[in-house]
Amino acid sequence: MLDKKTMSELIAIVLHGGADFVEVYSEYSKANSVSYSNKKIETVADSVHGGVGIRAFVGTKTYFGCTSDLTPSGLRECAERVAQAVGSPVQRIPDFYLTERIPTNIHPIKTMPSDVPAAVRAELLRAACTKAYEYAPEIVQVSGGISSNEKNFIVANSEGLYTGDRQVRTRISVSAVASDGSENQTGGSNPGRSMGWELFDSVVNPEEVGKEAARQAMVNLKAVPCPSGKMTVAIGNGFGGVIFHEACGHSLEATSVGIGMSQMAGKMGQQIANPKVTAIDDGTIPNGWGSCNIDDEGMPMIKRTLIKDGILTSYMIDRLGSRRMGMPSTASGRRQDYSYEPTSRMTNTYIANGPDKNEDIIKSIDNGIYAAAMGGGSVNPFTGAFNFAVREGYIVRNGEICEPIKGASLIGTGSEILMQIDMVGQNMETAQGMCGSSSGSVPTDVGQPLIRVSDITVGGSK
Repeated sequence: MLDKKTMSELIAIVLHGGADFVEVYSEYSKANSVSYSNKKIETVADSVHGGVGIRAFVGTKTYFGCTSDLTPSGLRECAERVAQAVGSPVQRIPDFYLTERIPTNIHPIKTMPSDVPAAVRAELLRAACTKAYEYAPEIVQVSGGISSNEKNFIVANSEGLYTGDRQVRTRISVSAVASDGSENQTGGSNPGRSMGWELFDSVVNPEEVGKEAARQAMVNLKAVPCPSGKMTVAIGNGFGGVIFHEACGHSLEATSVGIGMSQMAGKMGQQIANPKVTAIDDGTIPNGWGSCNIDDEGMPMIKRTLIKDGILTSYMIDRLGSRRMGMPSTASGRRQDYSYEPTSRMTNTYIANGPDKNEDIIKSIDNGIYAAAMGGGSVNPFTGAFNFAVREGYIVRNGEICEPIKGASLIGTGSEILMQIDMVGQNMETAQGMCGSSSGSVPTDVGQPLIRVSDITVGGSK
């Protein structure tokens, strides 16, 4: 980790290259993991990772370099490369003085995962995976892992900012395969938080994680092929929120809005969703998986209401997006590590609870499906077109949840689905994921209560 004097020197070098803004990001991270497969612990791994990223702006043009060589000569060489790339050397630079700002910590850590013996971590994972095997004789394969990461960083810039943070995250995942001899189906569960090892004392029961993975695999093993066509769909809470995250959330990031490559560009203040929809990106949730005390540009984290009663009220904006859009930053600058430039990213993004009772949502469907859990998919931020797999689904007939289905997918566009959400329930929950974009992979929560989409294309397997 670099001290204030070294960071000032690096900033000055790049300012002499003609930049009008310079940022230096110093990182040191530790990670550890345990994996399980073939009914045994496969790996126990620990690693460290660190380096420095230097970014410069000239208007809305950016220049970036990074290095893991933290010797004085290595750091200076990196800064000089960025200055040379800017290519407009000046003799005199503006005066700047780095002033330390200490962020408020809203994510207390009781036990660092790196302080827990590997044997203890391995035994906890083994217990979770064993419970999955015990769920049913049809469970023929189980794999799992426990991972944790401690990211420490300091960021300084030519506006005088000098601040930093420590981010600790812990997660367990279990996957199960069920087989009847002729067909295999899968299930999984992978909760996590911005917490230390106390995650397993107060929030997550590892054996329940194993049981949930096996339960889902067994449901899918007994499922019938899904019909296809336009129909009404109820989408479950928790990871159901991945549809909003992918189909709509990315379209609200300055990464795409700022260059006019978003379906939501120019729609501030307009109704883009049903009035029952309020959507929030909140990086201040204590110990939330996607939460931070500050973003990776050093801005204090805030709660952002993106859509209020169907009206677009905010974008997610990083420092470069602020320049492009002429709007203030919303503390949305995030990056995987020092080797990536930060861009606007989501944190904990969810549709808030609505006015409808959950039982009324199901009762309102004469012939449709209930997507209890969503899987992966793809989306085009410019058009909003998406295609998502249903990981666990059921036929809904005459207001009753009936037989499970397999092979279902939901197809549509973000702008359409926002208007077609006509019922919003009251059991909002979040689920954890890793979101990939131009600044790498970052932890994000997705969430929503049970919702109803009045009319959406369902891709089926029959």
